[in-house]
Amino acid sequence: MSLLVRDALVLDPATGEYAEGDLRCEDGRVVEAGPNLTAPDARVLDAAGAVVVPGLVDAHVHVTASTADLGALTSLSPSYVAAHSARTMSRMLDRGFTTVRDASGADWGLSLAQAEGVLRGPRLLFCGKALSQTGGHGDVRGPGTTVHDSNQCCAGLGRIADGVDAVRTAARDELRKGAHHIKVMAGGGVSSPTDRIDSTQYSVEELRAVVQEAEAANRYVAAHAYTARAINRALEVGVRSIEHGNLLDDASVALFLAHDAFLVPTLVTYWSLKEEGREFGLSEASWRKVDEVLTAGLEGLERAARGGVKLVYGSDLLGGMQRHQAHEFRLRREVQDAIDVLRAATVNAAELLGLTGEVGTLAVGAHADLLVLDGDPLEDVGVLARPDGIRHLVQAGVVLDR
Repeated sequence: MSLLVRDALVLDPATGEYAEGDLRCEDGRVVEAGPNLTAPDARVLDAAGAVVVPGLVDAHVHVTASTADLGALTSLSPSYVAAHSARTMSRMLDRGFTTVRDASGADWGLSLAQAEGVLRGPRLLFCGKALSQTGGHGDVRGPGTTVHDSNQCCAGLGRIADGVDAVRTAARDELRKGAHHIKVMAGGGVSSPTDRIDSTQYSVEELRAVVQEAEAANRYVAAHAYTARAINRALEVGVRSIEHGNLLDDASVALFLAHDAFLVPTLVTYWSLKEEGREFGLSEASWRKVDEVLTAGLEGLERAARGGVKLVYGSDLLGGMQRHQAHEFRLRREVQDAIDVLRAATVNAAELLGLTGEVGTLAVGAHADLLVLDGDPLEDVGVLARPDGIRHLVQAGVVLDR
């Protein structure tokens, strides 16, 4: 299938520069860029001088989280979860996110269904189940529950593994099922019922074992961590991306740079949990935890940006709050320049995912994923968060209805 995007003002997120001209796409890839291109048999999409950007990347989603009550997910039918996931992914695509990285919950089935065109949605990279210690952020049992159902075929975001041998086995099992990365819970969280946000989780030996298994498979580890103590010990053993990272310190910044690691802030999830969390199933106890990390998020983002840390776009929304996915652009703009916010959702995300030159760019050879915008994101990055901000959406060279 051929597509010719004519009269576009193409924005390169890497340089922040515009190029006037056309884009020719064949078989889902950009094959030519420049002025006055021709493609006799191609469908023509007239951008009419509008700004065109690469399809967006969200590197922290949970497409299977149909509710903020994560403990309830494990009791749901897998087919019911899959149906909700399909709807969630379709709506993500409508917001301009043509590639996403799932940060626990999604599996090879959803990824394959999208790749085969059975399911409408963004390209899906997954980790399977996140690894958690007993009583950690991935352990959804309340203090009065002792029985744990470890059936890994069913819905849920985490799996419990304790001890070096057990975490090695769990990591190998997720890699066996095709995981693009391994997620590990390295500290406490908001939605988990029995842990403290300021706790560290997993021993250094356990974390190092997970990193070794991922590296052996040419994959990497992403770690959930809020506090500087949890962040720093994860970075020291070779974790490639820190998810959230609200309470990082100057030592954290130095470790990010020394290890060439990435930070994936998720500001919009705290904003949403504070506004709507209880309405969508978040427990009262978890809702009260939100304030501890909400105010620190922007301060942590500003510290990291000022220090030169590689920042990547993430949303981390649950249930009905996922409709706020693109509001993260507005929140980050409070402390970052618009071009840097856009880079987080394009070239920086592509580098983290190992897809440089494939996504987050419209260079020749890249996937033909692009957005024709109704405004200039460098003047107002909020155009990416407006329902009417995207005039045309193209994924793999196909113009999609929204």
